[in-house]
Amino acid sequence: MTTHTYKTVERNHDNSETIDLIDIFFQLWRGKVIIIAFTIFAIILAGLYLAFAKEKWTSSAIITIPDSGQVSSYTNAMNTLYPGNAPLVSDIQQQFFSRLNAALSARSLQLNNQETPEKLSIEPTVKGQPAPLAISYVSDTSEKATKTLEKYITELNRAIAGEMEKDLTKNIDSRAKELTSSLQAMEHVAKEKQEERAKVLNQALLIAEQSGITKPQVQQSEGISDDTLFILGSDALKAMIQNHATSPLPLTVDYYQLRQNLLAVNALKAQPNTLYAFRYVMQPDTPIRRDSPKRALTLVLAVLLGGMIGAAAVLGRNAIREYNMRKQ
Repeated sequence: MTTHTYKTVERNHDNSETIDLIDIFFQLWRGKVIIIAFTIFAIILAGLYLAFAKEKWTSSAIITIPDSGQVSSYTNAMNTLYPGNAPLVSDIQQQFFSRLNAALSARSLQLNNQETPEKLSIEPTVKGQPAPLAISYVSDTSEKATKTLEKYITELNRAIAGEMEKDLTKNIDSRAKELTSSLQAMEHVAKEKQEERAKVLNQALLIAEQSGITKPQVQQSEGISDDTLFILGSDALKAMIQNHATSPLPLTVDYYQLRQNLLAVNALKAQPNTLYAFRYVMQPDTPIRRDSPKRALTLVLAVLLGGMIGAAAVLGRNAIREYNMRKQ
């Protein structure tokens, strides 16, 4: 008896729920005009939003470390300036790219802090690796996004090339002064040696004249020290002194090597137009799909939201009406 009663109550409960759902369906059907009106109103609002909302288009590019040929003029200049001690080509490539990365980050921060912010994003394509870098720029049109991104990359590349040109010019000036100073020091030492040699010859001549030695006292001059030069005789010593006064400075091979280096350094000239701080893996693309607003998604959401609000309005109106009827 108890089991039969329980099943009967359960069936009544299920019937009640079925009746409630059907009742809700008919309430919504009877209020379909209101639901359609709310849906149309939401679509109109969505259309106005799509018409006046600011569009966002994103252009992207991928850059990486420049090739050796793109920094060759700088590399060759450094090899001329510091033969044997010049930085490696790979270090120069990394130096250029690191400067560009820092400049891009600074430009991104600057654009974001403007009164009208602009979005320039720089992210590594491989986590934990400094290169390649993915660069993106957001604008209100597709063409503007592409051109602006390309402009910023080009401007910063020229700025880095200009900085490296100034750095190279300073190195050229510094190296030229260093070589000139070394050459002057060698010339000074050579001149002192020449003067010292002249004193030794004059001293030997004085001794030879006082000793009455006019002709050489030996057959060969090899092995004669400065202290015994007088045995060459006054005639020979006078000729040696006369020739020594017009002879060139006793300069070493190192002097002429430094002289050659100085001429090569003075011939150097920075060429910023041939320098590049990066290489394109992918040039700035022209986006074909805007980021926002999404037309299809916006309209779908408008239909759903309008329908839900309309349904809620119908059910809420009927619920208030039934409540008032029960109260009366």
